[in-house]
Amino acid sequence: MDDRRFKKRTLFLIAYLVFTLLPIYWMVNMSFKTNQEILSSFSFFPQHPSWDNYKTIFTDPSWYSGYINSLIYVAINTVISVSVALPAAYAFSRYSFLGDKHVFFWLLTNRMTPPAVFLLPFFQLYTTLGLMDTHIAVALAHLLFNVPLAVWILEGFMSGIPREIDETAYIDGYSFPRFFLTVFLPLIKAGVGVAAFFCFMFSWVELLLARTLTSVNAKPIVATMTRTVSASGMDWATLAAAGTLTIVPGAIVIWFVRHYIAKGFAMGRV
Repeated sequence: MDDRRFKKRTLFLIAYLVFTLLPIYWMVNMSFKTNQEILSSFSFFPQHPSWDNYKTIFTDPSWYSGYINSLIYVAINTVISVSVALPAAYAFSRYSFLGDKHVFFWLLTNRMTPPAVFLLPFFQLYTTLGLMDTHIAVALAHLLFNVPLAVWILEGFMSGIPREIDETAYIDGYSFPRFFLTVFLPLIKAGVGVAAFFCFMFSWVELLLARTLTSVNAKPIVATMTRTVSASGMDWATLAAAGTLTIVPGAIVIWFVRHYIAKGFAMGRV
Protein backbone atom coordinates (compact mmCIF):
# COMPACT_ATOMS: atom_id res chain seq x y z
CA MET A 1 0.00 0.00 0.00
CA ASP A 2 2.82 2.38 0.92
CA ASP A 3 4.69 1.49 -2.27
CA ARG A 4 1.62 2.26 -4.32
CA ARG A 5 1.20 5.64 -2.65
CA PHE A 6 4.88 6.36 -3.17
CA LYS A 7 4.59 5.54 -6.89
CA LYS A 8 1.50 7.74 -7.29
CA ARG A 9 3.22 10.60 -5.49
CA THR A 10 6.33 10.18 -7.62
CA LEU A 11 4.31 10.14 -10.85
CA PHE A 12 2.40 13.22 -9.74
CA LEU A 13 5.62 15.11 -8.96
CA ILE A 14 7.16 14.13 -12.29
CA ALA A 15 4.03 15.24 -14.16
CA TYR A 16 4.01 18.51 -12.21
CA LEU A 17 7.69 19.20 -12.98
CA VAL A 18 7.16 18.49 -16.67
CA PHE A 19 4.12 20.77 -16.72
CA THR A 20 5.95 23.66 -15.03
CA LEU A 21 9.32 23.30 -16.76
CA LEU A 22 8.03 22.68 -20.29
CA PRO A 23 7.28 26.38 -21.03
CA ILE A 24 10.72 27.38 -19.78
CA TYR A 25 12.41 24.68 -21.84
CA TRP A 26 10.42 25.68 -24.91
CA MET A 27 11.45 29.32 -24.51
CA VAL A 28 15.12 28.32 -24.20
CA ASN A 29 14.67 26.03 -27.20
CA MET A 30 13.24 28.90 -29.28
CA SER A 31 16.06 31.22 -28.25
CA PHE A 32 18.56 29.12 -30.21
CA LYS A 33 16.46 29.07 -33.38
CA THR A 34 15.80 31.53 -36.14
CA ASN A 35 12.39 33.06 -36.78
CA GLN A 36 12.10 31.05 -39.96
CA GLU A 37 12.70 27.77 -38.13
CA ILE A 38 10.27 28.71 -35.35
CA LEU A 39 7.45 29.47 -37.79
CA SER A 40 8.11 26.73 -40.32
CA SER A 41 8.67 23.60 -38.24
CA PHE A 42 7.92 21.95 -34.90
CA SER A 43 10.92 20.45 -33.14
CA PHE A 44 12.02 19.76 -29.59
CA PHE A 45 15.60 20.70 -30.42
CA PRO A 46 17.08 23.42 -32.66
CA GLN A 47 18.12 22.05 -36.03
CA HIS A 48 20.88 24.63 -36.37
CA PRO A 49 21.62 26.08 -32.90
CA SER A 50 22.79 29.68 -32.97
CA TRP A 51 23.85 32.30 -30.40
CA ASP A 52 22.86 35.17 -32.69
CA ASN A 53 19.78 36.07 -30.67
CA TYR A 54 21.83 36.44 -27.50
CA LYS A 55 24.47 38.42 -29.38
CA THR A 56 21.72 40.82 -30.48
CA ILE A 57 20.65 41.43 -26.89
CA PHE A 58 24.20 41.96 -25.59
CA THR A 59 25.20 44.26 -28.45
CA ASP A 60 22.00 46.23 -29.13
CA PRO A 61 21.62 49.14 -26.65
CA SER A 62 17.85 49.03 -26.95
CA TRP A 63 17.97 45.55 -25.41
CA TYR A 64 20.77 45.46 -22.83
CA SER A 65 19.92 48.93 -21.51
CA GLY A 66 16.51 47.53 -20.55
CA TYR A 67 18.17 45.02 -18.22
CA ILE A 68 20.36 47.72 -16.70
CA ASN A 69 17.39 50.03 -16.15
CA SER A 70 15.35 47.25 -14.57
CA LEU A 71 18.17 46.27 -12.20
CA ILE A 72 18.67 49.90 -11.15
CA TYR A 73 15.10 50.70 -10.18
CA VAL A 74 14.48 47.22 -8.72
CA ALA A 75 17.54 47.58 -6.46
CA ILE A 76 16.45 51.08 -5.37
CA ASN A 77 12.94 49.90 -4.64
CA THR A 78 14.04 46.81 -2.71
CA VAL A 79 16.42 48.77 -0.47
CA ILE A 80 13.88 51.52 0.27
CA SER A 81 10.99 49.06 0.78
CA VAL A 82 12.86 46.95 3.32
CA SER A 83 14.33 50.02 5.08
CA VAL A 84 10.88 51.59 5.48
CA ALA A 85 9.17 48.32 6.40
CA LEU A 86 11.58 47.37 9.19
CA PRO A 87 10.65 50.12 11.71
CA ALA A 88 6.98 49.93 10.71
CA ALA A 89 6.86 46.17 11.25
CA TYR A 90 8.66 46.57 14.59
CA ALA A 91 6.03 49.06 15.74
CA PHE A 92 3.18 46.72 14.76
CA SER A 93 4.82 43.74 16.46
CA ARG A 94 5.84 45.43 19.72
CA TYR A 95 3.33 48.21 20.44
CA SER A 96 -0.42 48.57 20.70
CA PHE A 97 -1.86 51.90 19.64
CA LEU A 98 -5.22 53.32 18.61
CA GLY A 99 -6.29 51.90 15.27
CA ASP A 100 -3.24 49.65 14.86
CA LYS A 101 -5.26 46.76 13.41
CA HIS A 102 -7.12 49.11 11.05
CA VAL A 103 -3.88 50.66 9.82
CA PHE A 104 -2.38 47.21 9.31
CA PHE A 105 -5.44 46.15 7.30
CA TRP A 106 -5.29 49.37 5.28
CA LEU A 107 -1.69 48.61 4.34
CA LEU A 108 -2.70 45.21 3.01
CA THR A 109 -5.56 46.70 0.97
CA ASN A 110 -2.99 48.81 -0.89
CA ARG A 111 -1.19 45.60 -1.84
CA MET A 112 -4.44 44.09 -3.10
CA THR A 113 -5.33 47.07 -5.30
CA PRO A 114 -4.60 46.70 -9.05
CA PRO A 115 -1.72 48.94 -10.22
CA ALA A 116 -4.00 50.46 -12.87
CA VAL A 117 -5.92 52.27 -10.13
CA PHE A 118 -2.85 54.37 -9.25
CA LEU A 119 -1.61 54.81 -12.80
CA LEU A 120 -3.24 58.18 -13.53
CA PRO A 121 -2.30 59.85 -10.20
CA PHE A 122 1.32 58.74 -10.56
CA PHE A 123 1.45 59.88 -14.18
CA GLN A 124 0.09 63.35 -13.38
CA LEU A 125 2.26 63.74 -10.27
CA TYR A 126 5.48 62.70 -11.98
CA THR A 127 4.74 64.87 -15.01
CA THR A 128 4.33 67.88 -12.73
CA LEU A 129 7.50 67.12 -10.75
CA GLY A 130 9.59 66.25 -13.80
CA LEU A 131 10.20 62.65 -12.70
CA MET A 132 8.82 60.95 -15.78
CA ASP A 133 11.20 58.49 -17.45
CA THR A 134 13.49 58.19 -14.42
CA HIS A 135 14.51 55.17 -12.36
CA ILE A 136 13.39 56.74 -9.10
CA ALA A 137 9.89 57.27 -10.52
CA VAL A 138 9.27 53.55 -11.00
CA ALA A 139 11.01 52.67 -7.74
CA LEU A 140 8.80 55.05 -5.74
CA ALA A 141 5.66 53.86 -7.52
CA HIS A 142 6.39 50.26 -6.60
CA LEU A 143 6.78 51.24 -2.94
CA LEU A 144 3.01 51.51 -2.74
CA PHE A 145 2.75 47.75 -3.23
CA ASN A 146 6.02 46.43 -1.82
CA VAL A 147 6.07 48.24 1.52
CA PRO A 148 2.76 46.74 2.75
CA LEU A 149 3.92 43.27 1.70
CA ALA A 150 7.29 43.72 3.41
CA VAL A 151 5.64 45.02 6.59
CA TRP A 152 3.29 42.03 6.68
CA ILE A 153 6.13 39.53 6.21
CA LEU A 154 8.50 41.18 8.68
CA GLU A 155 5.81 41.63 11.34
CA GLY A 156 5.28 37.88 11.38
CA PHE A 157 8.98 37.20 11.90
CA MET A 158 9.33 39.93 14.55
CA SER A 159 6.32 38.67 16.50
CA GLY A 160 8.12 35.35 16.88
CA ILE A 161 11.01 37.03 18.74
CA PRO A 162 10.41 37.16 22.53
CA ARG A 163 10.02 40.66 23.94
CA GLU A 164 12.32 39.75 26.78
CA ILE A 165 15.23 40.23 24.36
CA ASP A 166 14.27 43.90 23.94
CA GLU A 167 13.97 44.43 27.67
CA THR A 168 17.29 42.70 28.39
CA ALA A 169 19.08 44.85 25.83
CA TYR A 170 17.68 48.06 27.33
CA ILE A 171 18.74 46.96 30.83
CA ASP A 172 22.25 46.32 29.47
CA GLY A 173 22.37 49.93 28.27
CA TYR A 174 21.78 49.42 24.55
CA SER A 175 20.33 52.37 22.67
CA PHE A 176 17.51 51.50 20.31
CA PRO A 177 19.52 51.92 17.07
CA ARG A 178 22.36 49.80 18.47
CA PHE A 179 19.95 47.15 19.76
CA PHE A 180 18.01 47.03 16.50
CA LEU A 181 21.05 46.79 14.24
CA THR A 182 23.32 44.53 16.30
CA VAL A 183 20.88 42.32 18.23
CA PHE A 184 17.40 42.33 16.73
CA LEU A 185 18.17 42.51 13.01
CA PRO A 186 20.37 39.37 12.96
CA LEU A 187 17.52 37.45 14.61
CA ILE A 188 15.13 38.27 11.76
CA LYS A 189 17.56 38.02 8.85
CA ALA A 190 15.39 35.25 7.40
CA GLY A 191 12.45 37.63 7.30
CA VAL A 192 14.55 40.34 5.70
CA GLY A 193 15.64 37.88 3.02
CA VAL A 194 12.05 36.81 2.30
CA ALA A 195 10.78 40.40 2.20
CA ALA A 196 13.62 41.50 -0.08
CA PHE A 197 12.96 38.56 -2.40
CA PHE A 198 9.27 39.35 -2.87
CA CYS A 199 9.96 43.08 -3.30
CA PHE A 200 12.58 42.24 -5.94
CA MET A 201 10.29 39.86 -7.82
CA PHE A 202 7.30 42.23 -7.90
CA SER A 203 9.38 45.12 -9.22
CA TRP A 204 11.17 42.88 -11.70
CA VAL A 205 8.02 41.52 -13.38
CA GLU A 206 5.63 44.48 -12.96
CA LEU A 207 4.74 45.89 -16.38
CA LEU A 208 1.93 48.45 -16.30
CA LEU A 209 3.52 51.14 -14.11
CA ALA A 210 7.02 50.51 -15.44
CA ARG A 211 5.89 50.83 -19.04
CA THR A 212 3.69 53.91 -18.53
CA LEU A 213 6.10 55.91 -16.35
CA THR A 214 9.11 55.39 -18.66
CA SER A 215 9.79 55.98 -22.33
CA VAL A 216 13.49 55.99 -23.29
CA ASN A 217 16.04 56.70 -20.57
CA ALA A 218 14.62 54.35 -17.93
CA LYS A 219 12.63 51.90 -20.05
CA PRO A 220 12.83 48.45 -18.39
CA ILE A 221 13.27 45.12 -20.10
CA VAL A 222 9.63 44.13 -19.55
CA ALA A 223 8.58 47.17 -21.59
CA THR A 224 11.18 46.48 -24.27
CA MET A 225 9.88 42.93 -24.68
CA THR A 226 6.39 44.21 -25.47
CA ARG A 227 7.67 46.40 -28.32
CA THR A 228 9.33 43.84 -30.57
CA VAL A 229 6.81 44.06 -33.41
CA SER A 230 8.24 45.53 -36.61
CA ALA A 231 7.24 45.70 -40.25
CA SER A 232 8.50 42.14 -40.73
CA GLY A 233 6.40 40.85 -37.82
CA MET A 234 7.18 39.58 -34.34
CA ASP A 235 10.82 38.77 -33.63
CA TRP A 236 10.09 35.53 -31.77
CA ALA A 237 13.68 34.32 -31.54
CA THR A 238 15.09 37.47 -29.97
CA LEU A 239 12.09 37.70 -27.68
CA ALA A 240 12.70 34.13 -26.49
CA ALA A 241 16.36 34.92 -25.78
CA ALA A 242 15.34 38.04 -23.86
CA GLY A 243 12.82 36.03 -21.86
CA THR A 244 15.45 33.44 -21.01
CA LEU A 245 17.81 36.12 -19.73
CA THR A 246 14.99 37.71 -17.76
CA ILE A 247 14.66 34.54 -15.69
CA VAL A 248 18.33 34.61 -14.67
CA PRO A 249 18.22 37.45 -12.04
CA GLY A 250 15.19 35.92 -10.35
CA ALA A 251 16.82 32.49 -10.29
CA ILE A 252 19.98 33.97 -8.74
CA VAL A 253 17.98 35.74 -6.03
CA ILE A 254 16.00 32.57 -5.28
CA TRP A 255 19.26 30.63 -4.94
CA PHE A 256 20.59 32.98 -2.26
CA VAL A 257 17.35 33.26 -0.24
CA ARG A 258 15.97 29.73 -0.74
CA HIS A 259 16.54 28.79 2.91
CA TYR A 260 14.86 31.96 4.12
CA ILE A 261 11.85 31.34 1.86
CA ALA A 262 11.49 27.83 3.30
CA LYS A 263 11.50 29.33 6.80
CA GLY A 264 8.86 31.84 5.71
CA PHE A 265 6.63 29.01 4.53
CA ALA A 266 7.14 27.24 7.86
CA MET A 267 6.08 30.37 9.76
CA GLY A 268 3.03 30.88 7.56
CA ARG A 269 4.17 34.27 6.26
CA VAL A 270 4.76 33.24 2.64
